[in-house]
Amino acid sequence: MADEITVERKGGLAVVALNRPDKLNALSLGMRVGLLEAFRSFQTDPEVRAVLLRAEGRAFCAGADISTMGKDDVWGDRARLYRAHQMILSIYNCEKPVVAAVRGPAVGIGLSLALACDVLLLSETAKLGQVFRKIGLAPDGGAAFFLQNLIGRQRATDLAFTARLVPAEEALGLGLASQVHPDDRLDRAAEDYAADLASGPTLALAGAKRLMRAAVQPSLESFLEMETIIQGQIIKSADHAEGIEAFLNKRTPVFRGA
Repeated sequence: MADEITVERKGGLAVVALNRPDKLNALSLGMRVGLLEAFRSFQTDPEVRAVLLRAEGRAFCAGADISTMGKDDVWGDRARLYRAHQMILSIYNCEKPVVAAVRGPAVGIGLSLALACDVLLLSETAKLGQVFRKIGLAPDGGAAFFLQNLIGRQRATDLAFTARLVPAEEALGLGLASQVHPDDRLDRAAEDYAADLASGPTLALAGAKRLMRAAVQPSLESFLEMETIIQGQIIKSADHAEGIEAFLNKRTPVFRGA
């Protein structure tokens, strides 16, 4: 389980990798806890001056591990949401620069994970999507917060409503990413970018991050409290149960609006 998240130190750069390629890096509970613990440790480690978040295999993250969803009671669901939110906050509030290298799909909470980082570098194979509607859920992991602040309400709502996948060049044009690279050059480009930040003026970069956060209202913390209330209600809906069953059985869901 611990190997599903790996951490490698390269001087002042910490390289964190999602390491569940056989499942397209779908987030397990262990991965959420591993990411939370890693980023909390970076926050207080003076030797870490920047972080690169990447993934093994052909996908950045296929979202949550759907095979584990829908099995908790109300309190179990709230605990799962809480852990996911703490993971996102640990990345978003890390005072060190955090760069994400995204290859292949980054969907559902996998996209939230990437958007919690400061800078996204994409490969030409990257596809970003808010696919929650396919399993009868609202956006999760702060996705609505990130998307609305990055690309505005109309475009963010369109992505949530349609669940369409956004290819790399369109994502760049929308403002969801900073760079796009050929697939075989992404890892080097992302590591060079993050290593440059690790050699930079750490306090100044931390100050820039704090100013960027202060310019956003409401805070991510306040937003996630609202998300917990709304998502907690939807998780127990018949449509969500139908969405999970349809996904696992590889059929088209039949939603009834309840």
